[in-house]
Amino acid sequence: MLTIVSESHRAHDPRSADVDHGIVRAPVEVPARVDHIVAAIEAAGLGPVRPAAEFGPEPLLRVHEPDYVEFLATAHEEWRRATGAQDDAELAPYARPLRGQPTVEPVHVVAKLGWYSHDSDPLLAGTFTAAAGAVDTALTAAHSVLSGDGRAAYALCRPPGHHAAADSFGGYCYLNNAAVAAQAAVDAGARVAIIDVDFHHGNGTQQIFYDRSDVLYASLHADPAHHYPYFLGFADERGWGDGEGQTRNFPLAAGTDWNAYGAALDEALALVGRFAPDFVVVSLGVDTAIEEPDSFGLVAGDFSRIGAALAALDRPTVLVQEGGYDLDTLGRNVVNVLREFD
Repeated sequence: MLTIVSESHRAHDPRSADVDHGIVRAPVEVPARVDHIVAAIEAAGLGPVRPAAEFGPEPLLRVHEPDYVEFLATAHEEWRRATGAQDDAELAPYARPLRGQPTVEPVHVVAKLGWYSHDSDPLLAGTFTAAAGAVDTALTAAHSVLSGDGRAAYALCRPPGHHAAADSFGGYCYLNNAAVAAQAAVDAGARVAIIDVDFHHGNGTQQIFYDRSDVLYASLHADPAHHYPYFLGFADERGWGDGEGQTRNFPLAAGTDWNAYGAALDEALALVGRFAPDFVVVSLGVDTAIEEPDSFGLVAGDFSRIGAALAALDRPTVLVQEGGYDLDTLGRNVVNVLREFD
């Protein structure tokens, strides 16, 4: 199994506190996540680990709005000029427009920050560099598979991406790595299915493809009535327009063990099989592990089962890293998925 990674992820190393269920805590989406996964892959002898190629801004613009990409690329520098903040300061959103009231195009960078975000994640001087590197990682893996250089590849993306919408960021995600990879496959003529197995619903991915018939999005995740991202991911969301029926959500209760999870996965994969994709993108979150602070009840062996079930689709596949924050088990669980898939 080929693994792709970009060292540019280290440019995004936030110190600002996370907020989860309203609880303020130390950051968990940190560079050490990549280090632990790479170490586990190398220890398991799963195959080569190669650097990402660079693809420039054009692939981003296939799924993200140009003004949003421009904002991400320039916001930190604009904010420093406007406020006199230091280079290593972190810019965090805190002001957003009121619902149901007239709005004007934001002028001040702080207003733009509230306009282009749906969470409280910070922007650092290196955030866009890291996020663009994560997209390059997913694209390198996708092009490797599309060119026939192996049946599958693993994109070790950081920051993750599935919460990033066409024009906003949140949930540690700034650019949608899985969506850009899926679009690259579509542009190559493929019919694409995205399978999201992160604990949290990929609201950004759903938004990007919600009205399209050429991409199927299927997600297993925690019930958004009680868990992030709260406002999307319910079972009755099926797409609209040309995308009617092309979104399927399988919300599950926190603490769900393999018996119920495996049944939902079988149902989701049967749906994918009927869609008959030429290419599969997996949003691989392993924050479903029982060791994670707020999660399902999946144990180490269950990740091997996930890998085997995904492999049974027998389609060219790119696995794109999303969540997973317990450093003691993160690498092990990723390896268990990849080993069975390989």
